Amino acid sequence: MNGETDGISRGPLEQWFAERVPGLETPLDYEKIHGGLSNLTFLVTDQSGARWVLRRPPLGERLGSAHDMGREVRVVTALADTPVPVPPVVGYCEDDSVTGAPFYVMEFVEGPVLRGPDQAALFPAPEQRRRIGEGLVETMAAIHSLDPEEIGLGDLGRHDGYVPRQLKRWSGQWEKSKTRELPVVERVHRQLLDSVPEQTETSIVHGDYRLDNVIFSPLGEVAAVVDWELCTLGDPLADLGLLMVYWAEPSDRDIPLFRPATVEPGFPTRVELAAHYQRISGRDISELDYFVALGYWKLAVIIEGVLARFRNGQYGEENRDGGDEFESAVEMLATAASEAIDRLG
Repeated sequence: MNGETDGISRGPLEQWFAERVPGLETPLDYEKIHGGLSNLTFLVTDQSGARWVLRRPPLGERLGSAHDMGREVRVVTALADTPVPVPPVVGYCEDDSVTGAPFYVMEFVEGPVLRGPDQAALFPAPEQRRRIGEGLVETMAAIHSLDPEEIGLGDLGRHDGYVPRQLKRWSGQWEKSKTRELPVVERVHRQLLDSVPEQTETSIVHGDYRLDNVIFSPLGEVAAVVDWELCTLGDPLADLGLLMVYWAEPSDRDIPLFRPATVEPGFPTRVELAAHYQRISGRDISELDYFVALGYWKLAVIIEGVLARFRNGQYGEENRDGGDEFESAVEMLATAASEAIDRLG
């Protein structure tokens, strides 16, 4: 990519890369990778064709720890020698003068990311798609089986009170970033507070575990889990609940912005995935419906934050006027959260 790229300062970045990558062939090309709507992710390529991935916060003002690069790179580094596959880290930079914000660089992991039906076509056989779903759940169970103390993440977060902390955090984010009044969001927040399940165990929680935050091998196995910016310690059912939210089925109503690969035939159902997780993890998942409601609500808050950043030009001036689909998605997600919490009785 030639010319200027929002969030990239070419000269300082090339110097940073040259100090850490032997044999670097400049100039470097930068391409914004589509998919994530929080931190900015760039594919970096030198003149020899060598590739890396650079992650930095969105442009402009950022909300708290949601875009903490140091925290994210710490998690990825700690996971490097575990059964959970992650991209190897090349380096981390805290100096805002290099490209306007802290960032880190990791090695490029070759393989498809299944963002939608087009990518699902790479694995057309029903047995391939079933295996993709099962492997995704197995990797999540592997994350939850890790001992945080043993891998140096015992102080990543408190070991108790996960759900109340999540409710407090994301309610606060809603107040800071909301673009309009939406009473259903506050109502669901109160309902979730009134029915918090007991936390019986603590594990590493990815915080945004879904199909398109995983890179697959050409054979459909998990090659790397990415986007660890929301990782903390908490209730493992939170990851499973959010995966259920993202795992759309063909009969589901469409939510703007969300048409995942899983709407194609051949992928396991949500019920099948949850049963597979219960089988391999041995966990009681009787409280899963609560975490599905929490997942819808949390996602509504996250998308509202994305909408606010779009409107503020933090994804580049060319995107400032966008946002109608984001508004509709927030409203539909908040409604889905309300319906889910009402089903709890």
